[in-house]
Amino acid sequence: QVQLVESGGGLVQAGGSLSLSCRASGSIFSIANMNWYRQAPGNQRELVASITGGGSTNYADSVKGRFTISRDNAKNTVYLQMNSLKPEDTAVYYCNAYLYVISQNYWGQGTQVTVSS
Repeated sequence: QVQLVESGGGLVQAGGSLSLSCRASGSIFSIANMNWYRQAPGNQRELVASITGGGSTNYADSVKGRFTISRDNAKNTVYLQMNSLKPEDTAVYYCNAYLYVISQNYWGQGTQVTVSS
């Protein structure tokens, strides 16, 4: 099975930066669309950023211009660079892989990001 493991979460002050990483097992990474979701207490899980195998990216309006998603297929890893962090960015961030060939989603366990004022 495909496993996703996130890392890089933690506590940062407002205005600071943080980088998240998600490594996928297996050799299917290059054909998967990769996504970052987040979920704050009391809120639904929302899509933050996505990137296709060809490098096409999309962002939620709330993070546009502040967050950057990228991938390294040789390392089976997707990244989320978060700059100019705000307290409202506080959430558990989840890595997601979508294998569109078989319409299958895979999820990481999540990593906590906390932004203090």
